[in-house]
Amino acid sequence: MADLPQARPAAARTALVTGGTRGLGRAIALALKERGHRVAAVYHGNEKAARELAAAASIAVYRWDVADFDACRAGIQRVEADLGPVEILVNNAGITRDATLHHHMSLEQWRAVIDTNLGSMFNMCRNVIEGMRARRFGRIVNLSSVNGQKGQFGQANYAAAKAGILGFTKALALEGARLNVTANAIAPGYCDTDMVAAMQPEALKAVLASIPVGRLGDPQDIARTAVFLASDEAGFITGATFAVNGGQYMA
Repeated sequence: MADLPQARPAAARTALVTGGTRGLGRAIALALKERGHRVAAVYHGNEKAARELAAAASIAVYRWDVADFDACRAGIQRVEADLGPVEILVNNAGITRDATLHHHMSLEQWRAVIDTNLGSMFNMCRNVIEGMRARRFGRIVNLSSVNGQKGQFGQANYAAAKAGILGFTKALALEGARLNVTANAIAPGYCDTDMVAAMQPEALKAVLASIPVGRLGDPQDIARTAVFLASDEAGFITGATFAVNGGQYMA
């Protein structure tokens, strides 16, 4: 019997993951490293988590605010000087500032979430897209959310930003398609991360009851999807949204 064809080994590329030292971003950074890529993990606040990741996995960590365009430009220049041109970009960084819109949500809460969760898409992509197009290769993976697809009480800012990511991704996909630069989105459901662990017990119980598979997502569920979309083999997939939510919402 003829031997089965073997999977091609992954080309080693430079991958940059924002929000890459904790939660879903950490899982994605580790999975990309395991695949053989040179990985840069960007963080903003938690120095301890960044040091632990760098020590445990020999992943390069960089600190800047993804809501700041000039900081993104300078940071990406540092990454490319150290590791080479960014060919894989995973935009994962995100924050929450939950409050109901009537009477409670402040302008600061609105702007903080929009600037970090949605503004960072422009700030990061704008500073890598020309290089990707010139090299005729790029993989951009943007993290949205199930709540950007279905909405969520008390999260008008977060849901708006995460829904905006979907439109941004589709438009960017059209711009890069002929030059082998793909852009796709992942919309995770509720996963076993610090952010979800901080929920009130009753709220978390209600969330679990709404997930048909009966459990929270594992960060690895998201990481495996991101690694595939970042691969050469995913070159015919662009402008897509991958709902990885255990059946909680089916668009």
